[in-house]
Amino acid sequence: MNFTESLKNELIYSGIIDQTLKVGDIIPNFILPNALNQPVELQKLLFNGPVVISFFRGYWCPFCNLELAGLQQALPAIKTLGASIIAISPQNNRHTISTVEKHELTYEVLSDRSNMIARQFGIVFQIPEYLRPILEEKGHVLPRYNEDESFELPIPATFVVDRDGKIVYAFVDADYSKRLDPIEIVSILRNIL
Repeated sequence: MNFTESLKNELIYSGIIDQTLKVGDIIPNFILPNALNQPVELQKLLFNGPVVISFFRGYWCPFCNLELAGLQQALPAIKTLGASIIAISPQNNRHTISTVEKHELTYEVLSDRSNMIARQFGIVFQIPEYLRPILEEKGHVLPRYNEDESFELPIPATFVVDRDGKIVYAFVDADYSKRLDPIEIVSILRNIL
């Protein structure tokens, strides 16, 4: 069994997916630093319209990079609908800056150190010890990216939130290679306006 399958099975058997925030839940307000280390408050973004919140694992994750680039391509359509995007990961500020620069992202990318906000969404898991060497062999040394020894990551997840802070759509999958299609995000936003 490869790393992806092993991790997917760990997440399925853990029951974590059942514990995540769901459609209809009100999300907590939060303030996190962006790539320029400036505070970004969710409530202020919601004042202007719906918000798409994408939790990703980090700069080192190829699936995350594809998703972030796809969100950037969809950004004009999302903005036309009066909505905004924020992407959140536990990586340190240096890697957040690298993420923004690598993909020329013009939406907010935020650092959620120690997964404090991801934990409130119920999407934090710990990489099992037996899988850590495989991750490190691939060059993904989490303590270096996240500046902690927890080996905790968020399950990649996308939440579409209305102006009242209520989740109108939630995409959380134990298979980290699966992500919500940006075209579907645009369609979801059209339906809530």
